[in-house]
Formats: sequence, structure tokens, C-alpha cells
Amino acid sequence: MNLFTTRIAIRIYKTKNWIVAQVVFAVLALLRLLPARKAIRFTEKMAYRIGPKTARHKLVLRNLERAFPEKPLAEREAIALDMWGNMARLMAEYIFVDEMIDNDIDEDGNGLIEVLGAERFHDLIENPRPFIVFTAHSGNFELLPIVAAKYGLNVTAMFRPPNNPYIAKRLLSARRTHMGRLVPSKAGAAWNLAGVLEAGKGVGLLVDQKFHKGRKTQFFGLKVHTNPLLAKLARNYDCDVFPARSIRLPGGRFRLEIEPAITIPRDESGHVDMTATAQLLNDKVESWVREYPGQWMWFHDRWNIKHTL
Repeated sequence: MNLFTTRIAIRIYKTKNWIVAQVVFAVLALLRLLPARKAIRFTEKMAYRIGPKTARHKLVLRNLERAFPEKPLAEREAIALDMWGNMARLMAEYIFVDEMIDNDIDEDGNGLIEVLGAERFHDLIENPRPFIVFTAHSGNFELLPIVAAKYGLNVTAMFRPPNNPYIAKRLLSARRTHMGRLVPSKAGAAWNLAGVLEAGKGVGLLVDQKFHKGRKTQFFGLKVHTNPLLAKLARNYDCDVFPARSIRLPGGRFRLEIEPAITIPRDESGHVDMTATAQLLNDKVESWVREYPGQWMWFHDRWNIKHTL
């Protein structure tokens, strides 16, 4: 490919991304004109129609078949529909996050957002120290750092930006409004997070994504590669590691659970066992997904099977 052809291809790629981004922004702007509950419900209903017609739906069903071979096809298809609805609600909730966090956030189950384990937020605020919180792409996982900030606990979160640079820029701007510091998952991210822990503060990680050069582990009994970053940080800073998750409840409510710190596996010499720690993360996420399978991101190619479809 010569220089001229390359430039044309790049321009076409950028133009396509710009057009897609404008369509997404226009849809979000229209949704913003509706009351929050109606907009979110409308988006969910549309996802039930559109999701099964997308190219990714085949991957969703294949992933569900591999994870739940014991479940009948009808049940797996129902889980797939739930997932599309959950992902659509997540997108719409970005628009109304101000209204959501202005509602009651309590520890008794009476508000829009219920927090279980809030005493751990209080402890980390009253006794500052380095810590790691990990979660998965389930429920509205974006609420975790937002609610932590509402408690006064700022967590530096690492995230993977969307492939579309125009959407990524808008999304990053929206997230920074409520989430504090964000670190894109690219070269240098590990050094940034290490610096946060070195300063005695906390970081947040999503641990359920594919990572080609990761540790060889299993997820739902199937071979996967898992990012060793959390294990490396825990090894270097010997800090508390807390599992946390978001659960979508009926009636547009949420439950955020901050669990007790896990015990990091160590080898015979007392050093952090990197592979065992990566497996421990997978086991925790798997337990969450099995409990609420329709709330996890099944269109992600966690088992690296897309090339076989």
C-alpha cells in the first residue's frame, strides 16, 4: 500500500468513526429530552430488538453455550436478551448519572442505590493506606467509583477507552466529572497506578477482560489468559485487595457490594503467587456471573474464540 492509499484509508477510517460518533451523540441527546426512567426503559426495549440482530450476538450465544452447557438453549437466549438490556441501560444511565447519585444512597436498602460494606469505605477514609478494589463488567459497574467519591474516597480507576476516539473523548470527559482520576489502559498505565499506591491511595481495576500475554488460568472451566497487573501491584505494595460489584435490582435500583479484603495466595517462600492470584480473581468473577448471568458482558471475547466463528 503506497502513501497516498494509506492516507485515503486513514481518512475513510476517521470519517467513519466521526459519523458513528455523531449518531451515538444524537441518540443520547434525544434520550436526554425524556424523563430518566422512560429514557432508560426505552433504550432497554430497543436493545431487546436490536441486540439479537447484531454480529456480536453469535459470539454471545457461543460464550453462553461454553459457560453453561447444562442450560437449555431457551434459557441461554433469555440470558443473552437480559445482557443486551443491561448494556443498553448502562449506556442510557451515563446521561442521567447526576440524577441517580443525587438520589438517596444508603446502607439500609431504602434508597435508589444500596451500599453493602460501606464500613470499608469509612475505614479506608479514617485509616488512609494503599488499597486495590477490583470488579467486573457487570450491572452498572461505573457506579462503584462514583459512589466511593460520594463517600469521600477517591479511587484512581484504570479503564479501556472505546475504539472510536470521538466517543472515547466524550466518555472520558463524562467519567472525569464524577470519578476522579482515570488512567487509560495503555503503555505506562501500570507505572501510573504504582505511583498512586506509592502515595498511599487506592486504585480500581476491571479484571475480567482478555489479555493475550496474561497468566494461563481458567474461567468457567475453560482456558483463558488473565492480566497479572493486580497480582504484581499486590506483590509490590502488600496492600489490601477488595472485591466489589454492582447488582442491578428491580425497579431501577442498584446494590453495590464491597466485600472483605481477600487473602492473596503466596508460594512456599512467602511471595505472592501470581498465577494463583489471577485464578482467584477469575473464581470470584465467575461466582458473580453465575449469580446474575444476564448482567455480565457476554459479547466480550473472553475465551478468544471469535476467530473460530
